[in-house]
Amino acid sequence: PNFQPWGSRWKRRTRRKQQRSLFVAADGSMARWDDLYRILDRAGPMAGPNFQPGEDTKEMLHGMIRILVVGAGGLGCELLKDLTLSGFLNIDVIDMDTIEVTNLNRQFLFRQSDVGSSKSETAARFVNKRVKGANITPHFCKIQEKDADFYKQFQIMVLGLDSLEARRWINDMVCSLMEFEDDGSISPGSNIPMVDGGTEGLAGHVNVMYPGVTPCFECILPLFPPQVNFPMCTLADIPRTPAHCVEWAKQIEWDRARPFGAEAELDCDDSKHLQWLYETSLKRANAHGIEGVTLKFTQGVAKRIIPAIASTNAIVAAACATECLKLATGCSPHMQVDSGGHYMMYQGAEGVFTSTMAHERKDDCAVCSRVSVKIEIAREATFAQLIEALKTDERLRLKDPSLSMPSAESKSGMRTIYNPNVKSIREATLANLDVSIGSWIAESGVELTVDDPVMATQKQVAIHFLEAMES
Repeated sequence: PNFQPWGSRWKRRTRRKQQRSLFVAADGSMARWDDLYRILDRAGPMAGPNFQPGEDTKEMLHGMIRILVVGAGGLGCELLKDLTLSGFLNIDVIDMDTIEVTNLNRQFLFRQSDVGSSKSETAARFVNKRVKGANITPHFCKIQEKDADFYKQFQIMVLGLDSLEARRWINDMVCSLMEFEDDGSISPGSNIPMVDGGTEGLAGHVNVMYPGVTPCFECILPLFPPQVNFPMCTLADIPRTPAHCVEWAKQIEWDRARPFGAEAELDCDDSKHLQWLYETSLKRANAHGIEGVTLKFTQGVAKRIIPAIASTNAIVAAACATECLKLATGCSPHMQVDSGGHYMMYQGAEGVFTSTMAHERKDDCAVCSRVSVKIEIAREATFAQLIEALKTDERLRLKDPSLSMPSAESKSGMRTIYNPNVKSIREATLANLDVSIGSWIAESGVELTVDDPVMATQKQVAIHFLEAMES
């Protein structure tokens, strides 16, 4: 009953070869995507509800889906490899860093001869040469240098970042791209999904975020503890560890010495600045009998670099690429609240443990819900105290905010209270920090506009005086 004439089988094989001819290897061997097509050519019990097997899905995967990979480091190299070998051929990668010798033990797209070159450009060149049909476009710059029109081009974004600040900025940018219909629903295609991967030693996570649907990164920010800061008296007087010496050079001695000119700000990505930090920290350590200050250690403390392990990067990147394939094709439901969770945690320190969970979206999130943040403060408090409150508030955790307020006297309709980012404006508004808030704001409910380096867009802060609330 199962006999099939040889002619029929030959015809089917010929048809499959014709369909795959575009991606057949140069030596005439089986197509690179043969195993992938076993999934995309047929439906199954694990397929998503909107999955449509066949040529249209494969064509969309190879030619229409455009992905942005943010970061070309340890996780980024793995992501570029996994995504291209999963059939994504149109990929952009953005990274501001250059290759260092210490990267070579795990960032396998780089070689000794690449040291000093751009990570994004080198990685793109390697993958384009290795994978037939791949079109990797590099961007050697900061993510902040690209505008909203650039980020609108992509259907999926994958984050391979090592800092909270960069994650918060890109999360804010993507959430700001959301558009809404007249009935309040999200316009289709305007909420670009993000797949955030992160590693820390033998631990990692994968978080699938749909702006306006799942919690954004800002919603779950309280899960990430604030960075450890050392008491200034310890740094200045009695350093006890190598980290104290590096932080002393970074926070105190740089401002006093200004080794590269009065206007030069410390840039831990500048090799000359980093070398100065190392030499200054080493002198401090030697003076107090402290060992362990090396160039690599100085870089880790100054840039708050988390140790990376190649196997953890590989595991997390593979999970990220799998989620991207699910999002793009629907061949299987991606991680989401309804299916058990959008957040996968990995622990490899003792055995192997993974768990998937769901977080709650915050209705008062300033980023994805676009609501103003209510700040309760005394009328007699100064604007300097308000800025400190904005830095420590768990809902904001701002870095160096600038403030402005509505003003009928100004042509623009706004009055700058303080702006630390432009020298001339900073000097003109510095005295305002000692002004009491109540002398400029008559009653509760006034909304101030806040700009900060960790945010891509402006945020609104509603001032509520404590005595008004008590009454």
